[in-house]
Amino acid sequence: MTVAPAEPGFSTTAEALRLREWLLGPGKPALVLDQFSAEDFHLIVDDRADVHVSSKDGRFYLGYFPLGRPGTDGEGWKIAVTGTAQVPGYQVSFDTETPADIVAAAVARVLETSPRL
Repeated sequence: MTVAPAEPGFSTTAEALRLREWLLGPGKPALVLDQFSAEDFHLIVDDRADVHVSSKDGRFYLGYFPLGRPGTDGEGWKIAVTGTAQVPGYQVSFDTETPADIVAAAVARVLETSPRL
């Protein structure tokens, strides 16, 4: 049996399955935390060196727990948005080893979807 060569722009199965390099490790939390201004958010660093950010209206919360959030199994980041009487809120968690770049992208998207009133 003869197999025709792949057309330009298409990859063979072996090429499609080749290994990639993936971003691993927690990275720099400043990529996440630098997105918040003192004008719109409160920032608290507690005695465990955990960082808590909340919007001044209290509807947004971000927690950064470098050693893991107490009572959880390695939760390193927590994003929560409070809902309304008509629409429930939501929350997202990332573990301590999730790259800060990934968390920063999620936070940026949440902030983009919250226009000022």
